[in-house]
Amino acid sequence: MATPKKKVSKNETKSDFSTYIKGFWILFLGGLGALALVFLLASWGVFGKLPTFEELENPESNLATEILSSDGKTLGKFYNENRTPVKYDDLPQNLIDAVVATEDRRFYEHSGIDVRGTARAVAYLGSKGGASTITQQLAKLLFSDEPSNKLERVIQKVKEWIIAARLESQYTKEEIITMYLNKQDFLFQAVGIRSASKIYFDKEPIELRPEESAVIAAMLKNPRQFNPYREISKDKSLERRNTVLALMAETDRITEAEKDSLIALPMKINFSPEGHADGIATYFREYLRAFMADWIQKNPKGKDADGNDEYYNIYRDGLVITTTLDSRMQRFAEQAVTAHMENLQREFDKQNEKNKTAPFRDISEEEEEGIINRAMRNSDRWRKMAARDIDVDQIKASFNQKTDMRVFVWDNGPKEKDTIMTPRDSILYYKRFLRAGLLSMTPQTGEVKAWVGGIDYKHFQYDHVKTGRRQVGSTFKPFLYATAIDQLHLSPCDTIPDNPYCIPAGEMGTQRDWCPANSSGGYRGMVTLKEALANSINTVSARLMHRVGPNTVIDLIKKLGVDTKDIPSVPSIALGTADLSLFEMVSAYSAFANKGVHVEPQIVSTIVDKNGTVLYQSVPKAQDVLSKESAYVTVNLMEGVTQYGSGARLRSGASNDYMYKNVITGHPYAFKNPIAGKTGTTQNQSDGWFMGMVPNLVTGVWVGGDDRSIHFPGIRYGQGATMALPIWGSYMKKCYSQEDLKISQEAFERPEDLSIRIDCSIPAGGSQQTEIPDELDF
Repeated sequence: MATPKKKVSKNETKSDFSTYIKGFWILFLGGLGALALVFLLASWGVFGKLPTFEELENPESNLATEILSSDGKTLGKFYNENRTPVKYDDLPQNLIDAVVATEDRRFYEHSGIDVRGTARAVAYLGSKGGASTITQQLAKLLFSDEPSNKLERVIQKVKEWIIAARLESQYTKEEIITMYLNKQDFLFQAVGIRSASKIYFDKEPIELRPEESAVIAAMLKNPRQFNPYREISKDKSLERRNTVLALMAETDRITEAEKDSLIALPMKINFSPEGHADGIATYFREYLRAFMADWIQKNPKGKDADGNDEYYNIYRDGLVITTTLDSRMQRFAEQAVTAHMENLQREFDKQNEKNKTAPFRDISEEEEEGIINRAMRNSDRWRKMAARDIDVDQIKASFNQKTDMRVFVWDNGPKEKDTIMTPRDSILYYKRFLRAGLLSMTPQTGEVKAWVGGIDYKHFQYDHVKTGRRQVGSTFKPFLYATAIDQLHLSPCDTIPDNPYCIPAGEMGTQRDWCPANSSGGYRGMVTLKEALANSINTVSARLMHRVGPNTVIDLIKKLGVDTKDIPSVPSIALGTADLSLFEMVSAYSAFANKGVHVEPQIVSTIVDKNGTVLYQSVPKAQDVLSKESAYVTVNLMEGVTQYGSGARLRSGASNDYMYKNVITGHPYAFKNPIAGKTGTTQNQSDGWFMGMVPNLVTGVWVGGDDRSIHFPGIRYGQGATMALPIWGSYMKKCYSQEDLKISQEAFERPEDLSIRIDCSIPAGGSQQTEIPDELDF
């Protein structure tokens, strides 16, 4: 028999339904309450510290210090994180459109929160993402750590929501998207939109084209997976770029026709890395780093809570250093050095093919071994192994074990190649390369305009502008002549005997008779002072030194900015036996072009903090050293060097000579304007110098080997006129091609009251009366 169903009353049905409704509202309101409690607790910092109002107002960031040229170009940066912020006005509209269309198409409509996306993140404990708004992504970039589990991921979302709401209340939409782009990491040391724009396209953000902005917006999703430079991700980057362009059309940022035309374009980048060894002025930037370390110690930015000095940090404080370098002149200088040194190296290698001790000459096997051992002990390999307490014999043995390495080569410019060799062989390999240095300066202001410390900073980090000191050879002689002119009122037209001459032992600190011979081996009889300097006649230098004495010359160069503590007071300094830096030489020569006034070299114009406050403004330091007359007459003497002396090739035309075709870069120069200069060559052709001046630019060039025993076998290629002068000529041709640089082609300004005869066509006793006879009684 079937059991009869129990009859349910209407009141009981209504009661059950009410229970369900009540339960629903309890759960719903309880959930809302729990959610509100979570947000309340998060806002109180229970789940971790939230940023204060002040922190939101000034979010902490590692800001790179930017190094600018005098013409406003970025030379490089100092950074832990390569970030240089830009303002909203510096962003192109096409980039803003690309980012909004791709990352957050309702960006301008919401108050920082995508409720649906956040709800999904909570429901799935973060496993299906959160569709974060741009403001939430900024919150994460600014303040959140990476969560380690799903619960932390949910809490992170809550914190991001709170921070996003606070950001929206304090910043405009324009400020939020600007901060977002300034914080993004685009790989390859490109942190922030400005670095990304410079590194991937070598341009400022405002210059980005729509298809380029789409490439950058594409990387926001995953900078590694959609990177346009990595070979493995180029295709994905192009595909993602086109997706961005399609999204821009979908959101009416561009038309369908514009989308189709942009998608049809190939993806082109101009990868320009900004590592510390990349870009231009690398040697200068490294010297600037030391300059800034000294400046920071002398200029604390304030006191901390304990009353101790706080100092600026060039790696995170976002300073802007405007230097005196001109980016165009710097590039011209580097191009001139590169072109000539590759040519010169080719000839140097050719002449070493039969040299059994290559790259060294005139040394014994024991001396060669000593050079190699010193290089081994000074190497990073030796220092690192010694720091690990490895036995010396083991360290030495490691230098004879072959290993993979990437080495420098000349191949239509500086390049690298992979090879296998022992560390010892690599020492010999690098020793064979000739080195170079160039410094260019405005004499009236002391502003350094170009600084090239070597042939390739990555592989040859020794700076031959400021650190390197080498014998200067005959480039020292203008200091001697200037002293003689200033003391004795000599004229370039005065004649002096060129025949054997000695300073006896016991005089002026000499231990024995000092009787210098001419490099030519012969003598010319009576010559003018102008001819003597133009042809670097040593016997005339000896006679002048005997009259003025070495102490007087040393006093002069000390006033010209030369460190004289290691220069002996002996007559032989007249021939350039002293070791000086290129920096000192250019600084000293500048006084001749600047009417006898020495201006201390300047490398920094201003230092500005991230808020635009000027922290440093350079003030030139000047000192009268020579009379205008003495300086002008010395310049006149040096003009003879380029008219008919060792620098005359600057004015010559083409030549069919092998040397001119294959070594002398930039020839023919065919300069017509007044140029004062001096070549210098040291013993055994170890060093080649050229110092050249026009009225508003003084430039010095040095070329030589890493050791004095590395040199050409003969004077033809080993002289300063072949090793160094072509770099000066090529550099100046490039500078003159850029008319807005305003490099002078005029004559040096003549003093109004000039009393020394410089026009040798006018006889003594004419309108330019000299105080001593034409023929000097030395």
